[in-house]
Amino acid sequence: MTKKAFSGRIVVLGFGSIGSGLMPLLFGHFEDPRVTVITADDRNIEIAREYGVEHQIHPITKANYARILQDNLMAGDFLVNVTVDVDSLDVIKWCADRGVLYLDTVVEPWAGYYTDERLPVHERSNYFLRQRVLDHRAEIEPGATAIIAHGANPGLVNHFVKDALLQIAAENGMDAKPETRQEWVELAHGLGIKVIHIAERDTQRSSVPKDRGEFVNTWSVDGFISEGCQPSELGWGTHEKSFPVDGNTNPAGSGAAIYLNQPGLMTRVRSWTPDEGPMHGWAITHNETISIADFFSGVVSGSLYRPTVHYAYHPCDAAVSSMHEIAGKNFVPQERQRIITDDVVDGVDELGVLLMGNEVGSLWYGSNLSIDQAREAAPHNNATSLQVVAPVLAGMLWAVDNPDRGILEADELPHDTIIETCRPYLGTMVSAWTDWTPLEGRGVLFDEDVDDSDPWQFGNFRVS
Repeated sequence: MTKKAFSGRIVVLGFGSIGSGLMPLLFGHFEDPRVTVITADDRNIEIAREYGVEHQIHPITKANYARILQDNLMAGDFLVNVTVDVDSLDVIKWCADRGVLYLDTVVEPWAGYYTDERLPVHERSNYFLRQRVLDHRAEIEPGATAIIAHGANPGLVNHFVKDALLQIAAENGMDAKPETRQEWVELAHGLGIKVIHIAERDTQRSSVPKDRGEFVNTWSVDGFISEGCQPSELGWGTHEKSFPVDGNTNPAGSGAAIYLNQPGLMTRVRSWTPDEGPMHGWAITHNETISIADFFSGVVSGSLYRPTVHYAYHPCDAAVSSMHEIAGKNFVPQERQRIITDDVVDGVDELGVLLMGNEVGSLWYGSNLSIDQAREAAPHNNATSLQVVAPVLAGMLWAVDNPDRGILEADELPHDTIIETCRPYLGTMVSAWTDWTPLEGRGVLFDEDVDDSDPWQFGNFRVS
């Protein structure tokens, strides 16, 4: 494998499960990278020492971020932001002004924003945070490439959607080669796609059981709690007949998504993955549910088309127990946190997209990555973290080759290039057809209020 030459410094902001898991990929794909880690504490410091990277302990705040970045970055360098509670827009603008490349895995605000009860609910949404960044595109373009929300989801799954559409087209005897956004919209519409789930089931288990008063997860606990406390959000499809009683539209932007007046940690939906089969997942807000719906919004034959898009996430069982515990205490976080990596004994992260509505059937397409496969592919990772750091790497490599493209979302990058770079780190790639619908097995023990005329209505998917 030919390594990428990059003369600039790579600064990794944050060194939790993603920042530390990124190290073996950086050194595997960049030629003699010069890496600096800036983080809030000494967590995973032994991994920084293993790779000989500079490790600085500087909790980043609104008051000090500009000074710390100025001390460590200059034109031509690359900032990888994998922290939480650091405002993405402020950092993007700082980088753009100085010619620094940028990539993050989620659009973040400053600490305390998500739970600021003074803010109206819609301003605590990912829709609002995403729109803040997009509204600043014009003022910093053309400029240094800044790729936003490009981890596993959001990020990798956005590319999975396009690949899945091509597979469905082929199954329908179509030789589809869409290039423009409108051509992608027309393809999805022509295939009858009404609903897209980011359908994920994590079965990884630790050798150490979860204890009371402890939040256990396979990735950032702070990140999971933050997004779980935000309102549940979903891209709202044009096929939907009825609006949720607790649903709300957004006052600005494209209008591609809505939010529910309850947090994602309290919102469950029916979904399906190949290994798990039918399942209940949580409709946690994620950037991709908005950006995918936005990207696939368009006028076809005189009418607006858009699929409904949302997350259906069943985390590892220890995280499920942790979620129940924190919800029961009105979202007051547990005193202790633990991210399981080296102590994982078995399990997989089954991460993909489920496209529904085509006459041939529904297609789940994605990565089935076991803990053993993850450890073989890259040390210091579990299955969940590796599915994030692989698209971080892929986005970085693309940005180095395309350094002056301004702010970009995952949907605007070449899906085939990104997936090809990620493929060695994704375990088994699965394309699974199913005839499952959210009406399967319903109304047997109890009468249920369902829409039998159209299984793809959101009311049929929603559990609570």
